[in-house]
Amino acid sequence: MSPSELATAITAIGALGTAAFGVVDATKAFGGGVSNAGFTFIEQLLTELAPNDDGVPVESAITHAAISQTLKATWLNGASASDQKSTLKSLIKLRLNPKTAEVLARVTGVDPGVLGGVADSINEGQSLTPAQLNVYGRFDLLLSTMIDRAYQRADQRYRNVAKAVACLVAVILAEIAAWAMTGWNLSSGTSFKFVEALIAGLLATPIAPIAKDLATGITTAANAVQSIKGKS
Repeated sequence: MSPSELATAITAIGALGTAAFGVVDATKAFGGGVSNAGFTFIEQLLTELAPNDDGVPVESAITHAAISQTLKATWLNGASASDQKSTLKSLIKLRLNPKTAEVLARVTGVDPGVLGGVADSINEGQSLTPAQLNVYGRFDLLLSTMIDRAYQRADQRYRNVAKAVACLVAVILAEIAAWAMTGWNLSSGTSFKFVEALIAGLLATPIAPIAKDLATGITTAANAVQSIKGKS
């Protein structure tokens, strides 16, 4: 295979990977599709922070169900990670009251009595004491850490699932193309085509982001080698 043919092959494989990612992205039209991957980590965190709705106004925007719907909407819509984390943190803080303080204190590891006092002071519009400010600050930091960890795990799961599904789609598309090239006829003389299609499909998604640069680099390197040979 000549350098120009290799560059063309890499470009084609990269295009296959791009097409596969496009097909995977299109699944979002069906209930969120692949975007649902990873959200389970966020839902698990919400269950820890808001296991029940004690002391929370019924049918308000801060019930467990309402928060879950809000988080799911921002997750599927692809809102920035910082906005999603900020939304969850704000909603959990709005749930802080004497009844929810015990659960939130246990999950974050702060003093439940003091956090309950913080909730009372906030609800009554009173200033926080130094001790309450200290506990509330620790609560805020630990809550941010828990939320960040959940979203990091969720994002990792989403990216891994998306890449795996895209790889599968690329292999399927490549095999379909191989069948079409062989006249939809499987025989010993054409079996290598299907092996080539499998290899191309497996390489498609990793190569897709760098296919153009890689092909250009190979072509440039080949031209440089030819130039050196010509001078020698």
